[in-house]
Amino acid sequence: MAAPRRAALRNCQTVFYSSCTILHSHRPCTGFQFPPIGGEPVKEVAAMVGWALRRAAQVHVHLARKASGVCRGPEHQALGARPTALEPTGRGAPGAPGGAVELLGKSYARDGYSNLSRKVLSRVGRNLHNRPHHPLWLIKERVKQHFYARYVGRSGTPLFSVYDDLSPVVTTWQNFDSLLVPADHPSRKKGDSYYLNATHMLRAHTSAHQWDLLRAGLDAFLVVGDVYRRDQIDAQHHPVFHQLEGVRLFSRHQLFAGIKDGENLQLFEQSSRSARKQETHTLEATKLVEFDLKQTLTRLMTHLFGDGLDIRWVDCYFPFTHPSFEMEISFHGEWLEILGCGVMEQQLVNSAGAEDQIGWAFGLGLERLAMVLYDIPDIRLFWSEDERFLKQFCVQDINQKVKFQPLSKYPAVINDISFWLPRENYTENDFYDLVRTIGGDLVEKVDLIDKFEHPKSLLQTFIESFLRSRN
Repeated sequence: MAAPRRAALRNCQTVFYSSCTILHSHRPCTGFQFPPIGGEPVKEVAAMVGWALRRAAQVHVHLARKASGVCRGPEHQALGARPTALEPTGRGAPGAPGGAVELLGKSYARDGYSNLSRKVLSRVGRNLHNRPHHPLWLIKERVKQHFYARYVGRSGTPLFSVYDDLSPVVTTWQNFDSLLVPADHPSRKKGDSYYLNATHMLRAHTSAHQWDLLRAGLDAFLVVGDVYRRDQIDAQHHPVFHQLEGVRLFSRHQLFAGIKDGENLQLFEQSSRSARKQETHTLEATKLVEFDLKQTLTRLMTHLFGDGLDIRWVDCYFPFTHPSFEMEISFHGEWLEILGCGVMEQQLVNSAGAEDQIGWAFGLGLERLAMVLYDIPDIRLFWSEDERFLKQFCVQDINQKVKFQPLSKYPAVINDISFWLPRENYTENDFYDLVRTIGGDLVEKVDLIDKFEHPKSLLQTFIESFLRSRN
């Protein structure tokens, strides 16, 4: 080990085994505070985590690139050439004390809530759903095609308007309060969401735009965009993914048109809330809205997957709909959750100025659909710039069937690492963000394999296992 590296260790000892890297510390690493990432001073243990990951990955990355011959951008540079997550990079470095975060042409003052990593910031503005012939774009276009053809207004124009370029930066009021998310809901925690500061964040769902579009007078629309949630590391989860949101409102005349004795039915009443309806809705109105919602989504899934699809509805809870449901489909012998939906909370609709209407809303993940429809095994592949991946989806007809052909794989590299935890303000997602920032998508999976609590100091240590094997 080089002399500068020894000097940096001081009270931390590193022991290497043939297939794992384990860090031990003789004292609590009091500075090992992940959020905010990127600030001063550079923390010793974090630097060692980055060094261990880079050393273990360098040879594998070099061989992979040499074999593939694929030209990669700066994001895929050798890990040894990257700054670690906790190295300051000047103004705009996420998590540095004071200063501001520059994002999409605007400046946001940092504060104690700021917790954006460089890895996540590098994803903002990529807009994969708007990139022609990207698999997420194909799904979006297929959904648009269905809604445009199936639902037409009186003038012959599409009933649903589509918004797919709204800024992912929203206020906390838009993301939570406008949707009636309780003040103590777990999704508000820094360990679950990405904050620029106490008042602005990266949207956690496309529902963050519901209130504004309703307030603008729209009564049928789709919203498509990237959303951001702190999450674990594996083939099914990524801190950035893409959602498609749908909303439709009905007036009394629209909902009861064609219904026998519909002129005598009402949308609203004052009663008690039950599992079947809200306190302000009549049972007749609720059941008609629910029927239209489920029929709309069943038609959509049939358009995407074909006839003969087995569907079931599972009761669930969302703060902004009641009753609420999850749609599951039977695919290759398994029941898969595809989307969430429900009758919109009337309090939300009323606050947006549509007091005389009732409606439904749904939200689905584009990655989930694309992984099922195209047999894509790993969510991180959607961010690939490898032409071997992208060319598979360059089709003339967006409805053409595509089956993903796996790219070559190199043997997996597994490493274990242990570290002392800070006494407070730590969540597992803090560590996942650090790993993503340093190791990028080379790290396929991180598992917690053991815990230890010192009997005297009560400090805890985690042992995490890393699996690396990229194309």
